[in-house]
Amino acid sequence: MIQRIQTLYLTISFIASAIVPFIVPVWIENETTAVYFTDALPSMILFGLSSLLALISIFSFKKRQTQFVLNRLNIISNFILLGFFVYRTLNLSGGTEVSEKGIGIVLPAISIVLLVLANKAIKKDEDLVKSVDRLR
Repeated sequence: MIQRIQTLYLTISFIASAIVPFIVPVWIENETTAVYFTDALPSMILFGLSSLLALISIFSFKKRQTQFVLNRLNIISNFILLGFFVYRTLNLSGGTEVSEKGIGIVLPAISIVLLVLANKAIKKDEDLVKSVDRLR
């Protein structure tokens, strides 16, 4: 049942954590230097973990509880990634120079929102299946 709405949410979350970070910078230093997620090892690991969990969750559609747990783990990894980005932006060297935040910092937040929506849809499906089982 790949045509469910949570699969759409998970696919967009996968795109936001696996494809978009290669395209958009996390922030821009000195108005010329774009800093991508590949410049820091923790962000590479966490983006990779997030995209891997989203991909596994997409294809585990027959096991709703497993999908729900994987999404929760993915939310936790995205919160850690968001905390890492906040820490990095608050401790940038050259605080007097202008550094512009890119859209890459917002990607974990977008992914968190999509994963929460997917979990709500999974919970709705699980409740529907339980209500049908009661009627049998």
